[in-house]
Amino acid sequence: MRKVVVTDIARTDLALVDDLAGYGVATVHEALGRIGYLGTGLRPIQRGTRIAGNAVTALCAPGDNLMIHAAVEQCTAGDLLVVTTTSPCTDGMFGELLATSLRSRGVRGLVIEAGVRDVAELNAMGFPVWSAAVSAQGTVKATAGAVNVPVVVGGGLVRPGDVIVADDDGVLCVPRADAAEGVRKARARIEKEEATREALAGGRLGLDRYDLRSLLREQGVEYLTAAEYAEEE
Repeated sequence: MRKVVVTDIARTDLALVDDLAGYGVATVHEALGRIGYLGTGLRPIQRGTRIAGNAVTALCAPGDNLMIHAAVEQCTAGDLLVVTTTSPCTDGMFGELLATSLRSRGVRGLVIEAGVRDVAELNAMGFPVWSAAVSAQGTVKATAGAVNVPVVVGGGLVRPGDVIVADDDGVLCVPRADAAEGVRKARARIEKEEATREALAGGRLGLDRYDLRSLLREQGVEYLTAAEYAEEE
């Protein structure tokens, strides 16, 4: 691993970032062909928060948050810090003080494939976090890593400047080059879903709206009365 801090990353236009935040993880994920989801291991420590931001990445040694401190300096307004470790770690690598520092720089939240602590304080200050663990176990500041390099989080690749979308459904990474397409396709999906919602609210069944009856027939599904079913059994 090269020990480096990259200082001049390209970022996604914040107008696109904010649009993606409005659509949320599930909608954008589906709209882009079900790609970019960073897995079920990253869970919010709060509820009801939906954000997006430009990824600033930090690659740390397990149990060591030195590079988180180095990453703070590289953050600007509209960013979202993404942290992972060189091997699995559940230690509480991030807490209230680091959140205070990030907030002063306009950072929107944290995604960390490790542990956090000070959960009550983080929630009280309204700093959004998605993490793999919650742990009171602290860390040291001793081992250099890297900042603003591509990292793998939850099995997905995150590059500096990619858009991270996060809400109660989890965390999604939208490549910077795909952000505009993501907005366009998410908007189209929302419009389609609204039409479907109106139809379902009016009493139409999903079986008919999605033409699922023909699929059931193709799969050999039979409709029987209870008496017919009992007789055949």
